[in-house]
Amino acid sequence: MTSQTKQHASLDELRSSIDGRIVMPGDDDYDAMRQVFVGDVDGRPTAIIRVANAGDVARVVDFVRSTGVELAIRSGGHSNAGHSTTNGGIVLDLRDMTAIDIDPAARTAWAEAGLTALDLTKATAEHGLAVGFGDTGSVGISGITLGGGIGYTVRKHGLTIDSLLAAEIVTADGQLRHLDAEHEPDLFWAIRGGGGNFGVATRFQYGLHDVREVVGGLLVLPATPETIVGFMAAAEAAPDEVSTIANVMPAPPMPFLPAEHHGKLVILGFVLHVGDIEAGQRAVAPFRSLATPIVDMLRPMSYPDIYPPEDPGYRPTPVQRTMFLDRVDQSAAETIIEFLEASDASLRATQLRFLGGAVAQIPVDATAFAHRRSRILTVLVNFHDGTPGDRERRQAWVDDFAAALRQGDDGAYVNFLGDGGEAGVRAAYPGATWDRLVAIKERYDPSNLFHLNQNIPPAGRSR
Repeated sequence: MTSQTKQHASLDELRSSIDGRIVMPGDDDYDAMRQVFVGDVDGRPTAIIRVANAGDVARVVDFVRSTGVELAIRSGGHSNAGHSTTNGGIVLDLRDMTAIDIDPAARTAWAEAGLTALDLTKATAEHGLAVGFGDTGSVGISGITLGGGIGYTVRKHGLTIDSLLAAEIVTADGQLRHLDAEHEPDLFWAIRGGGGNFGVATRFQYGLHDVREVVGGLLVLPATPETIVGFMAAAEAAPDEVSTIANVMPAPPMPFLPAEHHGKLVILGFVLHVGDIEAGQRAVAPFRSLATPIVDMLRPMSYPDIYPPEDPGYRPTPVQRTMFLDRVDQSAAETIIEFLEASDASLRATQLRFLGGAVAQIPVDATAFAHRRSRILTVLVNFHDGTPGDRERRQAWVDDFAAALRQGDDGAYVNFLGDGGEAGVRAAYPGATWDRLVAIKERYDPSNLFHLNQNIPPAGRSR
């Protein structure tokens, strides 16, 4: 019997023991199931296992441990490095696990790990409540939570992990574990920022925040050194109730953007104030005053409306770098303009998010997210056309751009890392954070079963 035949026989045994289903090559929906968000990732797993519950997850982990087959974990499928799939291995697909249990009085919610950010945001918003995720509604709550979570309420309510009260995960030994501040606190510390290195999260308990009154939306301004500096200065000076995301990029040909601006550099700025409407209108006014807006969609709104609409068929091909800046002064703004104008990529952008606020009020060592004193999360993006030569050219642009902007903070945000190798992972987890994570990895996953991630190897192993 060949190894492939043995594996299929084992999968047949697994099929009979789980409540979910197994999708394999040749099945009608295999190609649709295996597709992930990033356009140049084309994994072909031996099987995709659509688990139905935590018991299924445990049985799949046991199967992988006993057979030695490679395991990929998929929630939303947005991994920049393609970690949501595998060639020849098993994809444990959580997308059928979407149960939500909201307690409005206690302001808490238990949510299964197959949900997207927008799924849970819409459900909690029915009660005027929310937990802050990222800036894209289709991202799975599992990946963004485990990596930290930096979104539209980050300055008011902190990272996603700062609202995480408890979690349930299946570790490499197949055990379902309940984690919180009192139960296995070391592992609870590690999953708050340490990514998928320690097990398969099956559900999360979040503390929820009042979002009945918000003012925000999209503000499009012409991008000049002065408006870029001004936007970031306004973001820093704003009260903590205001969180912003500034995307400096050529204006895309969107119907709400006047045609004469298409292709010209603009700031696509997302601004959100959480709290009293009149205070919110006052808080967003400094952003409006930077220049005559090209588009002004800032208004009182329901919180889920801050998420922009998405094309379900969109599959980007980015090369990107994540870093932190201390400031965006005239020199930095001029560098941003210079690099964006010099590139001919179909899409290129610099994204700037001013942190501080609630993020910085929590001790650095309280969670595995080690960058609470960093000021401005920055992402440099350049799209390639799918050919190796073009990808290399875009990578060189990103690397040169990062070198020109670097100001001394050598950290990286793990959820925005691509294939950065060991150096990228070490930048995400510097110093004592790395040492503690390695020790916890050794305790809970000594064989590195969970390695398709921004990997933290057990003590004594290399990536």
